[in-house]
Amino acid sequence: MAQTMLQEVMTAPGEIIFREIPVSTPAANEVLVKIMKIGICGSDIHVYHGKHPFTKYPVTQGHEVSGEIAALGADVTGLHVGQKVTIEPQVVCGKCYPCRHGKYNLCEELKVMGFQTMGVASRYFAVDASKITPLPEKLSYDEGAMIEPLAVTVHAVHRAGDVKGLNIAVLGAGPIGILVAQSAKALGANAVLITDISDYRLEKAKECGVDFTCNTKQHNFGDAMVEAFGPDKADVIYDCAGNDITMGQAIAYARKGSVIILVAVYAGMANVDLAVLNDHELDLNTTMMYRHEDYVEAIRLVQEGKIHLRPLMSKTFKFEDYLAAYQYIDANRETTMKVLIDVQA
Repeated sequence: MAQTMLQEVMTAPGEIIFREIPVSTPAANEVLVKIMKIGICGSDIHVYHGKHPFTKYPVTQGHEVSGEIAALGADVTGLHVGQKVTIEPQVVCGKCYPCRHGKYNLCEELKVMGFQTMGVASRYFAVDASKITPLPEKLSYDEGAMIEPLAVTVHAVHRAGDVKGLNIAVLGAGPIGILVAQSAKALGANAVLITDISDYRLEKAKECGVDFTCNTKQHNFGDAMVEAFGPDKADVIYDCAGNDITMGQAIAYARKGSVIILVAVYAGMANVDLAVLNDHELDLNTTMMYRHEDYVEAIRLVQEGKIHLRPLMSKTFKFEDYLAAYQYIDANRETTMKVLIDVQA
């Protein structure tokens, strides 16, 4: 194993450097992971543009990840060198009310690797063994790097309770929206409608098995729900775009007494019609990241062939082309889904 390695650092919005640092020796309770693939998500893009409210610079990015165990600390058991793994990127206090009651995704002191604490964007990364989740050998490293966003959507779907037999609408056909749609179907939903203003993204949703699509530039969302599900419309609406337009559509057209769940990070302060929300007794709920059980379920759903990740992979860049990856995303926003970084290339 090399004694030094490259580490990515975003020094300011739109500026990335690489530095040579020593490869860490894992502490007794740590695992050293050879990082293979990293996914770039919407929150990473916010950091790139200087628009993430909870991230300061300089920051080493990377939280959607797959890798291989390179070394084990002296006290680590149940894992082995060469094992394919992913890393759960939440750093929590373990002491606050949410942590004490099993909801550590809501930790009062929550830090996320790549945002408030060091991310995985280096050739090797030493991490507490409790953050390691093994991946099946049959899962590719590309798929392994997408388990994190899939865990987000599995958790989001569970926020509605048992969705078996329900009709689901999803606003926004980006990677998270399409994964929410797939997760809902995989967990037993009767049918799923997804909306967007991009025909390309809607075609990707169809490729992933989503039942109904609607381009809301051309067709009314309320009418689309009636056409897909009948007059009772959707039981649950997931807003995976997170803006006044989509939330406004959800509130305006939801069946009275039904559920809206905000999945996306909202774009600025909301300006939506709470009078209608109140008058129609709509339940507006939210979702925040995931817990370990969501990772386990996400892996199971991929193994069972119920989730299709390949159609969402747009392009892969070499590690030292990290900046070019962001530039590509900016230049190809409508036709880009998930961009991956090949850390060892």
